[in-house]
Amino acid sequence: MDSWPVNWEALDALIIDFAKSENLIEDSSPPSSPSLTSSYHSRLIIRQIRWSLEVGNIDAAIDILRAHAPFVLEDHRLLFRLQKLKFIELLRKGTRDDRIFAIDYLRKSLAPCALNAYPEAYEEFKHVLLAFIYDKDDQTSPVANEWAEKRRYEIAGLVSSVLRAHFHAYNPIFSMALRYLMSIHKGFCLRQGLVLPISNLTERLLLEERDFPALPPESLYEAQVFDEVDIQALAHAVELTRQGAIDSLRFAKGDLFQAFQNEICRMRLDDAMLDELVREYCVYRGIVEPGMQTSSEPLKVNPPESGCCSSLDSSIDVDHSTAKHSNSETSALTDLSSMQGIDVELRFASEPTNNLEDCSPSGSHQSEISSLLRNRSKGAGERSKRKRWRGRHDDLDFISGVHFNRDGKQEGVECTSAEDKYEIVLQMKELASRGMAAEVVEEISTLDPDFFVQNPVLLFQLKQVEFLKLVGLGDHSGALRVACSHLGPLAARDPNLLKPLKETLLSLLRPNEEALVTGLPLHALATSLQVAFGKRLGIEEPQLMRIMRATLHTHSEWFKLQMCKDRFESLLRIDSLKENNTPVLTSLATSKSNIDSCTLGSSQATISSTTGVSDDSSSTNQASSQDAICDENAILKVMEFLALPRADAIHLLAQYNGNAETVIQQIFA
Repeated sequence: MDSWPVNWEALDALIIDFAKSENLIEDSSPPSSPSLTSSYHSRLIIRQIRWSLEVGNIDAAIDILRAHAPFVLEDHRLLFRLQKLKFIELLRKGTRDDRIFAIDYLRKSLAPCALNAYPEAYEEFKHVLLAFIYDKDDQTSPVANEWAEKRRYEIAGLVSSVLRAHFHAYNPIFSMALRYLMSIHKGFCLRQGLVLPISNLTERLLLEERDFPALPPESLYEAQVFDEVDIQALAHAVELTRQGAIDSLRFAKGDLFQAFQNEICRMRLDDAMLDELVREYCVYRGIVEPGMQTSSEPLKVNPPESGCCSSLDSSIDVDHSTAKHSNSETSALTDLSSMQGIDVELRFASEPTNNLEDCSPSGSHQSEISSLLRNRSKGAGERSKRKRWRGRHDDLDFISGVHFNRDGKQEGVECTSAEDKYEIVLQMKELASRGMAAEVVEEISTLDPDFFVQNPVLLFQLKQVEFLKLVGLGDHSGALRVACSHLGPLAARDPNLLKPLKETLLSLLRPNEEALVTGLPLHALATSLQVAFGKRLGIEEPQLMRIMRATLHTHSEWFKLQMCKDRFESLLRIDSLKENNTPVLTSLATSKSNIDSCTLGSSQATISSTTGVSDDSSSTNQASSQDAICDENAILKVMEFLALPRADAIHLLAQYNGNAETVIQQIFA
């Protein structure tokens, strides 16, 4: 099956914005969204509170909440949960003094709060008293769940959800879009019974657990009427029950898109793995310099504030199963200090280990590549525009005031030849994106005479660009020479190229227009060239590109099954990622010899046999034709009463002339 087209320029913009928003690259210019800049500090506070709760340092979390979000402690429902967790953590320490302090804490704090928190709180208070009797290692005790360390993560997730919504500290658009696309990809594969090669990677990147949903204020618990369309859209988009969607809308005061963002951000990603995928992509695309380059100057911080705990580097923040759970702030700092500076180098099973590894087919081209790189004066200028990768270092230090000594040195890429290959591929991509097709063909042919023999479609596309550029300059004779020498023979060998050849020749009938060149999909062509030529030099494309191709494809296929448009794709810029304007080279996008050769795997044939790939217009026509048969209210009624996906509800209604009552009667008959 052919690979799904992606607007890589749009993805570049989202990833650059993500890296700036998360302070992953050294760049003085702000992210494109001011709201992300203002929420960065809030996200760090939330991360600090989350980690404090996850390691059992409840006092530190409460101190930060008191300083930055006192409203949380004013909500007795949340305060009771925090105090109950603190009581358990005091008993967990096991010392006589801590046990005495736990009894005192019960009298002065936990018991009074239980009376006012919520109706079930006092029963929970009496139940947790059993922790005095049953040991924490007794898995059969009535309070085994209270002793379980997962309780820390539940409370941490709940508090994080509340803070995130209050501060509007949502993740960057790219991060939210990736969560959403991967969750749809997972659901689509389960429904179709597919196991795609990329699924193993997405399953490790998108964690199973989610943060607990935020509690709506008690004043919002009275009955509210929400549009059933909104309820169903939210429920199916983020896999909620109907009641869960209603509660989410209540918390967001009826704002569907805010509720959607709250729910998407509850999904957890492996942050260290995501950062490595983003860094790999940025290096491949020439956005950042190769290697993990960081500043060697120590970070200057203010004196520590009272009651705050230490920070956690993101490389261990995401690995809860291996994190050391300390019983005091001092031991937590010791554990963290010993783990700082560890260079997280993720290696994924069944995937290439390192794109910068010297794995070219042969060493015969090394001197030619190095020589050409030295002779190209533009290379240094392009490289100087790239950013330096910073990574998640010292992100939380300014909150806690704790600074970890680091030597500031990171192991970079020692393989000079690999960097040379990267440079030459990036330069070819840059030339192609500028429409300098003749220069690209000449230089690549010098380096690798067999490249275009094995990639004739790429050669055809580059010669198309050269032909149209000459037509645009008024050099019709030169354009015809290109057509006779290259385009004609290539089309004679591949029938799929005949149609685009005819379309290209039609440009001779048009007046001299700059649009002939500016309208070409040069960036898409440049990316295809980068992927194909990079592979010839032993540079595998980033795994993030594979994820985006697969998930964008399954997103389109999923909503074809649902027979409706995605209401949230514009919010997450998914529509812009799919926009790939190809006015002249359109017919090549679906050619069997598509040079953008990273497919979704052999299992994808199952998808094409059942759903196929069609453009947005056909999907819209299909949806509109079904909606003409079925009234929207009837669709929603069947979905609600029978708990069915939209597509199944539509198919049932189509069998009974769109009558929802008849469908329900037949099902329950």
